Amino acid sequence: MERLPVVILAGGLATRLRPITEKIPKALVEVAGRPFLEHQLALLRSNQVTEVILCVGYLSEMIEETFGDGSEHGIRIRYSYDGPELLGTGGAIRKALPLLPQSFFVLYGDSYLPIDYQAVAQAYTNSRRPALMTVFANQDAWDKSNVWFEDGEIKLYSKKRRFPEMRYIDYGLSVCSRALFESQSVERVFDLAALFERLSEKRNLAGFEAHHRFYEIGSHEGLQELDRILSGNNQ
Repeated sequence: MERLPVVILAGGLATRLRPITEKIPKALVEVAGRPFLEHQLALLRSNQVTEVILCVGYLSEMIEETFGDGSEHGIRIRYSYDGPELLGTGGAIRKALPLLPQSFFVLYGDSYLPIDYQAVAQAYTNSRRPALMTVFANQDAWDKSNVWFEDGEIKLYSKKRRFPEMRYIDYGLSVCSRALFESQSVERVFDLAALFERLSEKRNLAGFEAHHRFYEIGSHEGLQELDRILSGNNQ
């Protein structure tokens, strides 16, 4: 099976991590003695991912200066720049389309996800749907559950609407077809979540259940927890 590249959405301002991110982007925040992005790349490489497209905005030059073309990390890195105004998660992917094949992974820039990436890619191929979302049985434990996932199918995904059947949460890794973004204006700001909600309403969003919890550095609490885990001190 063709190895899909991973789009990492790393252009945000990371306001919840201030004051740490007042002078550095989230990708360079230190976790267990190394920039967070370095941990992400090592995890991806261990999952047979060979290419990453970084969608960058805030302090992007610092990320490129640190990681370059990725050769020192055993992975190919290319960059797509939001420009003077952030485009949102969907808009950033639309702008990166010239660098992307027909299908690709999407990963948030603050997520550390111990999952079998190639099994996810295979599930996407088997689904014959334009997108796949990984989900985790959350029961409102880590954040508010936002996915109605039942009998292996996503019935509804929504960050705004709440139903008692929503016991799962968006895990943070998805696979998308480029066709979903080709009709969008290059400079239009739009959110990937809104696109996924529309797809779920039409039963066009495949699902893949993750069984190991996710980690993130989007908050100070998440950063401290992952630092302990990756430092080998998870007590």
